[in-house]
Amino acid sequence: MLTEARRRIVLPVDVPSLREADALVRPLLDHIGVVKIGLQLYTAAGPEAVHWARDLGRDIFLDIKLHDIPSTVARATESAARLGVRFLTVHAAGGSEMLRAAAAAAGDVELLAVTLLTSISPEALWQELCISLTVVDIVHRMAEMARRQGILGAVCSPGEAASLRRRYPDATLMVPGIRLPGDPCRDQRRTATPSEALRAGASYLVVGRSVTRAADPVAAARAVAHDIAPALDNQDAM
Repeated sequence: MLTEARRRIVLPVDVPSLREADALVRPLLDHIGVVKIGLQLYTAAGPEAVHWARDLGRDIFLDIKLHDIPSTVARATESAARLGVRFLTVHAAGGSEMLRAAAAAAGDVELLAVTLLTSISPEALWQELCISLTVVDIVHRMAEMARRQGILGAVCSPGEAASLRRRYPDATLMVPGIRLPGDPCRDQRRTATPSEALRAGASYLVVGRSVTRAADPVAAARAVAHDIAPALDNQDAM
């Protein structure tokens, strides 16, 4: 079960160079299933970052949160597909036409609709964005809109994973905001431990600073796998 647990762990590579990326990831390769390339590394190294990650033999999650006019997003999605990534994020807030264009261009890439950033608190929705809906309402509406356009996967916080899983049993739920017990939340507001998130319905767990900033990253990655293995056992028993 530990092998399956490791497959569910997504490691964000949020560093400014490929040299630093390689130093971070290689010691952890036996303890993760997916390498996540975000905006920092992609803007620094471009497609070369994907070529580097592909050579590591792990699935690639290109997390650049596409959000633009439909034609631009479609062309960017096609480019990502040619790079050979497995997962790619698009902002559901871009609307139905944009999401439909991305889905039509995706090929073998599994698109994940970003529903609401985990850094946004319920208070900020109204005070800063003038949105009176609850976090859960927004996430559900964004996920449903994306599904109507053919995008079955979503990025959501641990707090919304359970309700999305009940509503969409077939969804791929990529869940950030994962912290080992006792770790600080920092700039993410809606967080959970690895086992909490998996029991809530997460398909994959994005575990960043709890591993990458740990005194012993390998030991921290092992702790994540050991934390979620019992939850996977319980899923198999159901």
